[in-house]
Amino acid sequence: MSSQNADKIALVTGATRGIGFETVRQLAAHGVQVLLAGRDHAKAVEASLKLQSEGLPVEAVTLDVTDSGSIAAAVQEVERKHGRLDILVNNAGIIRDDASKPRSAQTLQAWRETFDTNLFGLIETTQAFLPLLRKSAAGRIVNVSSALGSLALTSDTSTPYSTFTIPAYNVSKSAVNAWTVQLAHDLRDSGIKVNTIHPGYVRTDMNKGEGELEVAQGAETSVQMALLGEDGPSGTFQYRGEVLPW
Repeated sequence: MSSQNADKIALVTGATRGIGFETVRQLAAHGVQVLLAGRDHAKAVEASLKLQSEGLPVEAVTLDVTDSGSIAAAVQEVERKHGRLDILVNNAGIIRDDASKPRSAQTLQAWRETFDTNLFGLIETTQAFLPLLRKSAAGRIVNVSSALGSLALTSDTSTPYSTFTIPAYNVSKSAVNAWTVQLAHDLRDSGIKVNTIHPGYVRTDMNKGEGELEVAQGAETSVQMALLGEDGPSGTFQYRGEVLPW
């Protein structure tokens, strides 16, 4: 563990499994005190206890990013226990598209559910925790997006990104990218750095086991941007050390 991170407090949403869980593990392995957030209290506790058994500094927080009351309660809990937040990783995300239907035929319900979690939940969670992030000497916000949210990549038919029939998911991530640019501009003089990341095509339950990377690799970019030094960038779209086009 790194002693320089021992006094940092991080919160990771959607962290009971997959990339979120692994992000918690890696941050904790760097010495960060990590709040493992999940909408299901029992699952969040179970996941945190597993990492605690490995000697990692992890605690559970109940947080449903689509529930304003849940977000407010989580903020109050973090403020009461820690007084501030140094790192927020907005990892929670869902896919509601039906890949058997054409892009123009996805249901409005699928669009709304996708945006409620992937965009509106992310924004509300960020806004709620901003006062605690402002109390940090070096606040960091990491928004987990996807290369599928890149207009440049998905509009280029020579790339594989143009062939995925999951429009609500893709567009929600494009909106996350746009929000990141807006927030980074707003916080440019605050010391808080805001970046968006592409985890890669990772073998997770969300991808039904398909992908090119293991989950541990998929968490690496989130961790890298969460632990950015003072000279690190803000307002960028990152993937394993590479800046991606919006």
